[in-house]
Formats: sequence, C-alpha cells, structure tokens
Amino acid sequence: MLARWRRSRHQSAGFALYREAATAARNPVFFRDWGVPDTLDGRFDVLCVFVSLLIRRLYRAPEPGPALAQAVFDAMFHDMDTTLREMGVGDLSVGKRVRKMWEALHGRALAYEAALKNGDLSELARALQRNVWRGADSPHASSLAAFTAEQDAHLARQALEQFAAGVVRFLEPIPEGGR
Repeated sequence: MLARWRRSRHQSAGFALYREAATAARNPVFFRDWGVPDTLDGRFDVLCVFVSLLIRRLYRAPEPGPALAQAVFDAMFHDMDTTLREMGVGDLSVGKRVRKMWEALHGRALAYEAALKNGDLSELARALQRNVWRGADSPHASSLAAFTAEQDAHLARQALEQFAAGVVRFLEPIPEGGR
C-alpha cells in the first residue's frame, strides 16, 4: 500500500514539474526574439531543453530525485500521447510517433548532457543549432546555449524537497539585446 502511495505522490509531483517546464518552454521570447521556429517541431525542441535539464537535475539527486525524474518523463509522454490523439492521429500511429519523440528527447538530452558536463558552451550551441534549428545557421544558438547553462545551474541550486512537492522555478529568457 505504501509503495502505491509513493508512486502516486511522485506521479502528481512529476505532472506538476512537467507542466511548469511546458509553460516555461512556451515563453514567446524563444520564438519572437531568438528565432526558434514557431512550429510543432520548434516548440517540441524547446520543451526538450527544459525537460532534459529538469530530468538531469533530478537524476543527479538522491532519492526521490530519480523517481521524480521518471515521473516527469512519464508525464511528458502521457501528454504527448494525449496531444497526438487530440490532433486526430490514429491509434495505430500514436505509439510509433511517441517512440520517435522519446528517441528525439533521449538523443537531445545526451548531447546537452555531454556539453554541460564538459562546460563547453560552443559544443552546446552546436547541439542546439543541430536540434532546434535543424542545422540551419542561427545567430541565437549561442544565446540559447548560455541560457541553457544558466538554467542548468539555476536548477542545481533548487532544493530537492521543492521538486518533491512539485515546485520548480525556471529562469525566463531575456530578449536579444536585453542583457
């Protein structure tokens, strides 16, 4: 019975943390000022940045950090499944599309993790350029890389107890020229 309650508690926190990441990823600065394509793919890519940073932070923490990271991941892909169905994607295609999204998140998270671990902003900017702008040149890749590194450090300073309560604070991007 207690294990069931814990799963439920983490699930609730995971959904709350994911909702905050999704809200932060919708900030118009990314699309209006930083040139992220305002498309489903562009929005998914920014969401992947926030979710991968959140999961990175949680996995590096002691329990219940990894359990919360899994709950965030589960919440994201529950949302992706629901969104695809609401968009009219057929039941037979949903699983395949969700798997592609999972693979995309996983690949992006690994690339961002490697760059952040090495403290290499140029490597991070290249990974973001490759993913967010699909390899097209963007003068904003370095801004997004700096913001991503700042966000990672900001999350590292937040208490695990807050995450367990479903509370996370994300930095807001500053429009180009506003720094």
